[in-house]
Amino acid sequence: MELIMVFKALSNQTRINILVWLKQPHLHFPADELKDYDPNLGVCVSDIKTKAGLSASTTSDYLSILQKCGLLEATRVGQWTYFKRNEGAIETLNKLIKKAF
Repeated sequence: MELIMVFKALSNQTRINILVWLKQPHLHFPADELKDYDPNLGVCVSDIKTKAGLSASTTSDYLSILQKCGLLEATRVGQWTYFKRNEGAIETLNKLIKKAF
């Protein structure tokens, strides 16, 4: 885990919001609004885009940044991509921060 990449990813409020939303998707993405939610897969990009109020390209860019630094995992099913938090990486980050600071 490259801390510089992680901290750059976390330097944007919307990217932080995405991580918060995906921690408890059932609270932030009401079931009647979700297109296709599966807790094993995560939340569909289109639902994240709608919640964030961003364009598709900006949403994709933000999700890609979070994935590249290891904080999100993506699963592709047909034409849809689903994202969920990488809890192991987030726990590792938590331990690194506690140790360093």
